[in-house]
Amino acid sequence: MSVPTAALALGFDGLTMEFPGVRALDGVSFGVRAGCVHALMGENGAGKSTLLKILSGAYQPTAGTVRLAGASKQFESTAAAIAAGVAVIYQELHLVPEMTVAENLLLGRYPRRGVLLDRRALRDQAARLLQLVGEDISPGEKLGRLPLAQRQMVEIAKALGRGARIVAFDEPTSSLSAKETRRLFEIIRDLRARGHAILYVTHRMDEVYEICDAATVLRDGRHVVSHDTLANVTRDALVKSMVGRELTNVFNYRPRPHAPHGLEVRNLLGPGLRAPVSFNVARGEIVGFFGLVGAGRTELMRLLCGAVPPTAGEVLVHGTVARCVSPRAAIREGIVFCPEDRKKEGIIAVRSVAENINLSARRSHLRAGLWLDRVWERANAAAQISRLGVRTASAETLIGLLSGGNQQKAILARWLSEQVRVVVLDEPTRGIDIGAKSEIYALIQELAAAGASVVFVSSELPEVLGIADRIFVMREGIVAAEFSRDTATPETVMHVALPVTVS
Repeated sequence: MSVPTAALALGFDGLTMEFPGVRALDGVSFGVRAGCVHALMGENGAGKSTLLKILSGAYQPTAGTVRLAGASKQFESTAAAIAAGVAVIYQELHLVPEMTVAENLLLGRYPRRGVLLDRRALRDQAARLLQLVGEDISPGEKLGRLPLAQRQMVEIAKALGRGARIVAFDEPTSSLSAKETRRLFEIIRDLRARGHAILYVTHRMDEVYEICDAATVLRDGRHVVSHDTLANVTRDALVKSMVGRELTNVFNYRPRPHAPHGLEVRNLLGPGLRAPVSFNVARGEIVGFFGLVGAGRTELMRLLCGAVPPTAGEVLVHGTVARCVSPRAAIREGIVFCPEDRKKEGIIAVRSVAENINLSARRSHLRAGLWLDRVWERANAAAQISRLGVRTASAETLIGLLSGGNQQKAILARWLSEQVRVVVLDEPTRGIDIGAKSEIYALIQELAAAGASVVFVSSELPEVLGIADRIFVMREGIVAAEFSRDTATPETVMHVALPVTVS
């Protein structure tokens, strides 16, 4: 049963957004009730980010209207949206790390005594805002010293201090631990109880059913379906409406033959590890690493790929010691890395999709060893875009304009353009929808089937259990256990991953 427009706290009426060669939104209409957490779902590229940017005032729609409590609004800037009571909490927080918590909370609204800043009033007002989210944080603390979860709470407190009644969250738990996620959900439930309208963007189906009351699905920039309640909506039904097809085997796991002398790590030690680490990955094998936040997984991968120099140990590739003193040296040894933070470390956002795909392999395709081979570069980019199904207006589109899933596909396309021996993937599906996840799992299986040794890191336990041939569990800077695919269960793996309490 639909809710009358006048009863909605937030409404979108026929929103259309066109970019050169791309229609990101096409006549999208739905509404969000006050006192409701409303999930906004869809594959990467469905239009969710574009809709949030229109809501925040960063974009002005080509056509259509945003309504607040039934009244039509046209936000010509982010300041106008904030003034109207709208806050968007993005995955990449919009705070200043070098400033104090208090300065961030009241940025642009500092209390003054005459022409001078009233520091006591600044501190007192900041403390009251922090109380709104139940955080015991010193207003004078430098924001950059806080953990991510507390920075996120500062962002929420900042929004509430500006009178926000509409709060949108964009993948808010993607970098949070389970404990931090529970705390965030407590805040969201409190906002709901106080009558705020919450728009919640996530790819995690468990979160939808835990925290959300209603849901809307977008696909290819169009509204597919809205559910006023999720009580009788199955997960399979939601997934099908998102991807437009059944996903019967999302992990695409297939047994593969393994060959010896793939990757061998001997007594590797460095920052983030408390004890030397040794393991091996056969050619054609997928080995998963699981652990909670702070377990040392990413630190191990960065040592392996030359991003951080190890203090001890060695890495062998196909039986020969690999000299991985830098990422460039590791690539030349056949070890390639897809980092966790793809936007910061995996892509060059201001360069084209084609340039990002060809970035590494072009060294092997220089004309006369000096000039770029433009013919090869165009052909390779086109072939990889087609092979991986990268959704882009053209190969010359800036990669920063693509969705997260398509950026990740472009990174994988870069390594498929190389003759790789070892592929290290750190949280490769972070912030990616279930349809794109399934495609990336298939690509990982393809890499392994072609003879690569694949190391797969994930904080999502079902993902590790679903795709890996063997699983290593890390805890507090050590490798705590190894499981075969047949012996690993959610209970046994999680039991090992939990920190040990010393009495």
